[in-house]
Amino acid sequence: MTDTETTEGRSITVSRIIEAPPKRVYEAFLDPDQLAQWLPPTGFSAEVHHLEPEVGGTYRMTFTGETEALAKYGLTFGGTYLELVPGERIVYTDEFETDEPEMTGEMTVTVTFEVVPEGTEVTVRHEGFPEATSPSDANEGWTDSLSNLAELVEGTS
Repeated sequence: MTDTETTEGRSITVSRIIEAPPKRVYEAFLDPDQLAQWLPPTGFSAEVHHLEPEVGGTYRMTFTGETEALAKYGLTFGGTYLELVPGERIVYTDEFETDEPEMTGEMTVTVTFEVVPEGTEVTVRHEGFPEATSPSDANEGWTDSLSNLAELVEGTS
């Protein structure tokens, strides 16, 4: 397993090698049931309200904290798919649903899938975090989520 993490300003990049083919990993990003299983970081659950995996299609989901301490960090978010190249690349917008001005603003997420000898290197570039969000926390969240993704897809085709 190889993990790479960087934080640049209001953006982060996280990579992980997953022992599964790119097609399998790509599909886990666009299947609502699988997405709800792996995307929420530890301590959260997810509900996918809708997901239209096509260019111009939208998605909306909610993360809910599973403990009283995490409950205040629950949030609903969504966006639009800008680019979908099966097994290679996903680009989408991401925006929190909130009345707090410091939490508003559209972010962009670019996910690439590269064949490597061990399987697939997944790289997530999440750009444009609102001022009230911590790129460091987001980095930790994506690292956790990609670990969950690996557990879900490794050993399946």
